[in-house]
Amino acid sequence: MRSPDVIAVRRTPLRPLLVKELRSIVNGRALWTMLLIMCPIVGFSFFQALSLYGEASASASDQAALASGLSPLDGILVPTFGAFYVTVTLLFPFVAIRALGREKETGTLRLLVQLPYRTPTLMMAKAAAVAGAWLIALIPAASALVLWRMLGGHLHAIETLNLLLGHLLYGLLIGAVALVAAAITESTATAAIVTLAITIGSWILDFALAGQPGLAEWVSRLSLTQTLRPFEQGLFSLGLVLGSLVAIVGFAELATLWLHPGVPLRARLVRSLACAAITSALVLLAAQVRTTIDVTEDRRNSFPAADQRALATLREPLIITVHLAPEDPRYVDLRRNVLSKLERVMPNVTIRLVANQSFIGRSGDYGEVEYSYAGRIDKSRSTSHREILPLLYGLAQVPLPTAVSGEDYSGYPLVANAALVLPWFFGVLPLLIALAWWSSRRAPSIPLPICQGGES
Repeated sequence: MRSPDVIAVRRTPLRPLLVKELRSIVNGRALWTMLLIMCPIVGFSFFQALSLYGEASASASDQAALASGLSPLDGILVPTFGAFYVTVTLLFPFVAIRALGREKETGTLRLLVQLPYRTPTLMMAKAAAVAGAWLIALIPAASALVLWRMLGGHLHAIETLNLLLGHLLYGLLIGAVALVAAAITESTATAAIVTLAITIGSWILDFALAGQPGLAEWVSRLSLTQTLRPFEQGLFSLGLVLGSLVAIVGFAELATLWLHPGVPLRARLVRSLACAAITSALVLLAAQVRTTIDVTEDRRNSFPAADQRALATLREPLIITVHLAPEDPRYVDLRRNVLSKLERVMPNVTIRLVANQSFIGRSGDYGEVEYSYAGRIDKSRSTSHREILPLLYGLAQVPLPTAVSGEDYSGYPLVANAALVLPWFFGVLPLLIALAWWSSRRAPSIPLPICQGGES
């Protein structure tokens, strides 16, 4: 038979705990201060994006080729949410830390673990409160999207939601790291320093190791900012989503192991090492999932539609041998314009990078790219799909596909009147946030169930 304590834990309602955790964050100064700081930063970025987009649109008003290059994703969404990303990186840890750090400093945590909730349930409630705080922090950036639509701007639903998903995963990662720091350290100040060291360290990894071959490239992938990059490019990567979710759950579990003050230090360390090992293994396993979908409206990460359909029918293995150094700009162009697109559209592509030879051209083949398909081989030095795709069709002995009219992206030029943008972000929205802050402090509290003796 189950003990009365276990039955009581299972019957205890979760709503009071969730409300308590969210209210703990909402009643603090950190969330509202971050919102007030975020308003002018996001607002000015949005205003600048509108101005630059309007100038480009005015130049492209009578030139279809220029207009086709105007995408709201690049011109409006990414710059605006770039400001949101910076504030989340630097300020959101202070909000997330409050979910746990203040309770440790005041000693409330020892009382909290006596409630009729399991320790994982307590951490789940705190993680849910952090997610709720991120949704509240999204208000300035979301209002920019509303203003863009009111000004007559275009938003493609799938690519916009994909970008929001990327920022959500990044925000949850930052929040999970902050919870771990708050659980391990004894003060909110120390937890904030640890979290900022990790997030700013991610920037250093990006800047210092970007484009470096070998081990440096692998280390640079540990940067938290790598989570956002594909989403900003309009790519939905299933492996990245799974890996991010595993990392978030792993950090939350690590924080759970350090939450209960009654667990011996040695037991915490052993369990933490096991948790880190399991999480790392699952992240590496998720990285093997190669499914990536181009969700952009202009299909920038894909070949033209006719070529996409033709290449998808080529089932034989395609082996590409690249005689270029990883840091060579030609390899970067080839990777972006051809190789990554081929990997997404063709079912069996193998890319071999031959970079361990003398770059003076000992054998004269440096700069060449060899394509092998169905026993036939051809070479090229081009990095453009316009020259490489006909080469592949020749190797496969299939005719060139016929382009279908009406499939080209026409672009969305717009010269918008941004007169109301700055007053909204510098005046109206901060005032509404201040009023919401004042109202939140007057809301009544909800009592939590009381129980003697908690479960770890």
